[in-house]
Amino acid sequence: MKFGQTLKSSLYPEWTSSYLDYDGLKNMLKKRINNQWLEENESEFIECLESELDKVYSFQRAKLDEIQFRIRQEAIQVDSVCKKTNPKDEEFSLCQVELERIIADVYDLEKFTRLNYTGFLKIVKKHDAITGWITRPIFSARLNAKPFYKENYDALIARLSCLYDRVRTKGIQRGGDSGAGGKQSAFIRNTTKYWVHPDNILKLKLIILQHLPVLVFNPNKEFCQEDSAITSIYFDNEDMDLYMGRLEKSEGAEAIRMRWYGGMDTTTIFVERKTHREDWTGEKSVKARFPIKEKHLDAYLRGEYTVDELMAKPREQGRKSKAELDEMEQLAREVQYTVLTKRLSPVMRTFYNRTAFQLPGDARVRISLDTELSLIREDDEGRVRSGNHWRRMDIGVNWPFKNLPEEDICRFPYAVLEVKLQTHFGQEPPEWVTELVNSHLVESVPKFSKFIHGCATLLESKVRALPFWLPQMEVDIRKPKNKAFELLRSKTKTKTKTKAVDKDSDSDLSVAVHLGDPSSIGPSPTETTNFHGLSAVWDKSKTIFSSNKSLEPAASFDSTLALGGGQPVRAMPEIAPPVKLWMANERTFLHWLQFTLLLGGLALGLLNFSDGVGRVSAAVFTVVSVGTMVYALLCFHSRASRVGRKDPGDYSDRYGPAILTTSMIVAVGINFYLRVNESTKSGILQI
Repeated sequence: MKFGQTLKSSLYPEWTSSYLDYDGLKNMLKKRINNQWLEENESEFIECLESELDKVYSFQRAKLDEIQFRIRQEAIQVDSVCKKTNPKDEEFSLCQVELERIIADVYDLEKFTRLNYTGFLKIVKKHDAITGWITRPIFSARLNAKPFYKENYDALIARLSCLYDRVRTKGIQRGGDSGAGGKQSAFIRNTTKYWVHPDNILKLKLIILQHLPVLVFNPNKEFCQEDSAITSIYFDNEDMDLYMGRLEKSEGAEAIRMRWYGGMDTTTIFVERKTHREDWTGEKSVKARFPIKEKHLDAYLRGEYTVDELMAKPREQGRKSKAELDEMEQLAREVQYTVLTKRLSPVMRTFYNRTAFQLPGDARVRISLDTELSLIREDDEGRVRSGNHWRRMDIGVNWPFKNLPEEDICRFPYAVLEVKLQTHFGQEPPEWVTELVNSHLVESVPKFSKFIHGCATLLESKVRALPFWLPQMEVDIRKPKNKAFELLRSKTKTKTKTKAVDKDSDSDLSVAVHLGDPSSIGPSPTETTNFHGLSAVWDKSKTIFSSNKSLEPAASFDSTLALGGGQPVRAMPEIAPPVKLWMANERTFLHWLQFTLLLGGLALGLLNFSDGVGRVSAAVFTVVSVGTMVYALLCFHSRASRVGRKDPGDYSDRYGPAILTTSMIVAVGINFYLRVNESTKSGILQI
């Protein structure tokens, strides 16, 4: 679809007159006299272009001021309702409706910004190509002077989240520490990871905040963009042993990093160690950490600052229990020993701004969204970067790090969503979480690692193997919209469950997370995918991009802020089924074969070393073993055929385990009966 058609189909009707007149500017380019573009034509075009920029910029600023004013007014209203002795539910409902309308306007304003910015980039590019007059550098400076596209909505999201949470709880103060999670020394979670296209980042945040509040570690401090910055320095040796261990998921593989929150003036650094555990060990992978002052970190890594010196102050303060202090001391000794014996040094830096969603003091569901992810070299190969220091000092947290050479940095084109769950065995995750991770807003990337991706991208000559998700970087991860999980404007002033709406129905009042009638909107995401992200992506139209590095909008006309995040150069009409589906089918088949071999071995032992009863039992177990083997083979071929046909149906086996269990009960029962019967006849009951 051409951009002009995309713009017409995507604009918000009430703001139509404020959008860029893309068709008008394009028609000016077509009306050349004898295919010549004269100076007066150029002057007229530039004048119209400037006028359109003024119009868009003025509207964006006015609308943003209006939204901020409405948020302040709604904050006053929410305070007033919460202070009442017995507030009515209707009052909270009205507050919720107004907040949802504000959320809708925030989303529409961000979409308005993206569409217009993309339009300006495309019309200027078209102008330069058609006329031969180069306008791009000059207009880039004009965009810098009126940077409507640089607005950061995180502060608005934090304020909306706070208000929405108060309305959701009807003014009742939540228990727990608002900063819960920041002081944990060790924690175990089930984590799944996803990529999020820039087009969907704000929408995703606005949807999540209606279920979980933004986690604020210091609610008394005004939100600052620097507060969301997280920087980590990963260590490895010349042979990249830690990289290979994490890539291959070897038992006990470690990742060691130094992490801090906020700017470069932060004095407390967290030394962290992530340890991978295989399932067969019965243990869970765990992350442990301890704090250290930045001024002591270099000496600690060289072995000059001892663990006893590190632990002296915490033991003196007595804020932690003896067990916690002992664990911290052991961790500090082990990390120091590993750094010294394996000759570890800084190799990779990761930087991103994180928005975390979690109920205060409740870690059962925690969602984090990392944006502006940048991967930066810290090693000294080729030239000195960190030198004798534990980190390089020529950069801070000033994304997009324009002062760095391109060979030192990889600007990741997507946001990274992490869903961390702590649930009891057999307990299902919340329904809205399942719907979210199966929606069109995210792309599942199991086991994605920022550290591994950075090393594979920037240190390719040093690594011996590459991660499986690298080919996935070359395709467009956007999917067709599914209205079962969309931000839509409802035609009523209350949050209701309605049927699917038409294309223009999002022009009315309040916004809701739409859970429509599945029969009216097509298959539910949960019918074709599961929570762990094995998504059926058969019908996606994929696009290969010319580059996977995004540049800052002001510096380049290829920014990921532009709608589409890049210019497609080649389309792939059909994608083969993901390799992980074939492998999963094979693994399932091999697991069944392992069981049949166990039964076969048992039957063989009974046949060779037993009496008549044992031989009967051996025959029964042999029948069960062979039957199970045949059944597993049929299931394997059936699933393989369905994968080849790209069948999105249910791949679970409802009957096989039940039949196998019943057969085993019957076989054991027959053996038990025959043995007891024989012993009874001989007059001696031996069980």
